[in-house]
Amino acid sequence: MSYAPEVLETFPNKNPGHDAWTTFVCTEFTSLCPKTNQPDFARIYINYIADDIMVESKSLKLYLFSFRNHGDFHEDCVQKICNDLTKLMKPKYLEVIGEFTPRGGICIYPYASSSNRSKKYKDLKDKRFMEYAPGKYSMDVSKIY
Repeated sequence: MSYAPEVLETFPNKNPGHDAWTTFVCTEFTSLCPKTNQPDFARIYINYIADDIMVESKSLKLYLFSFRNHGDFHEDCVQKICNDLTKLMKPKYLEVIGEFTPRGGICIYPYASSSNRSKKYKDLKDKRFMEYAPGKYSMDVSKIY
């Protein structure tokens, strides 16, 4: 299977007037390094506040597994996931964090986020981004989700 955003499915949010975090943790994310064609392994954290629709978890699993044979850099995988989910759901707020297994002694933890046009969610996006900013992050991704 190759990268397949078309497998993503949604369902109506029964509580669109309320703010609630939904968090997914994919502990077995795999993609291919575009330089070496070697597998890269990661945990992917997806946090979002839904608006009218939500992503169906089985389809999300199939979508994330579709990266298994996809060659992209860590940062690009995380941004692509963020972009695809934002396009699909149009959430109030969404963030995607990658916790990639070290290669060559270097850890890479990319972060991408999006928000709707509401000041409340734009402010949340800015706040969360600054919390994740270099210098404030100390190898403990549990502090950001």
